[in-house]
Amino acid sequence: MNGTEFRGVVTDWGGVLTTPILHTVRAWIEAEGIDWESYRAVMQTWFTDAYAPDGPQNPVHALERGECSDAEFEQSLAAQLLRLDGGSVLADGLLQRMFAASAQVPAMYELIRAVRAAGLRTALLSNSWGGSDYPRADFPHLFDIVVISGECGMRKPEEEIFRHAAALLGLEPEECVFIDDIEANVLAAEAVGLVGVHHREPSRTAERLGQLLGIRLA
Repeated sequence: MNGTEFRGVVTDWGGVLTTPILHTVRAWIEAEGIDWESYRAVMQTWFTDAYAPDGPQNPVHALERGECSDAEFEQSLAAQLLRLDGGSVLADGLLQRMFAASAQVPAMYELIRAVRAAGLRTALLSNSWGGSDYPRADFPHLFDIVVISGECGMRKPEEEIFRHAAALLGLEPEECVFIDDIEANVLAAEAVGLVGVHHREPSRTAERLGQLLGIRLA
């Protein structure tokens, strides 16, 4: 506990309220016969740079900030990938196919609902990979405010986006707990003043969040 009464919970979307991103991506890789090593090679570089403090700009930065279209990103990624049969990867609709196996996690939905029922404000803070695929009809039942990176021109782990989310909640960063499955984002949020919870699986997140908030969330 940081000595401040927590009044808000800010959570990531993909990999927290949905099934793990790696599981989703692997399902797409297998379904389309894409060479895993070609995918791993490009994404290892892009993600290392995307989460490094001074990493060079690449298509991940541009997509998540809304500085390129989904179609432009799909062209960039497809050009780097290989299929096991030697064929090319179809760029059109690549993002939708990549996340087709993603599913919401009922336990995490219930966790967020329980937090709201306890009187705390809740926010979604998500780096967008295809902004049209969020189940936005669910959001009014879960969140007081929604921050999508491609819609606000900022992305995690940039400090400004954490301050922005807290301000929209009407709270100071120190009054908020932040949940994310990517450790770099958790550390960045903590540097701004939020208290971070590194999500790995729902029961552990519920336990840790309950400890911080002083309420039972199992």
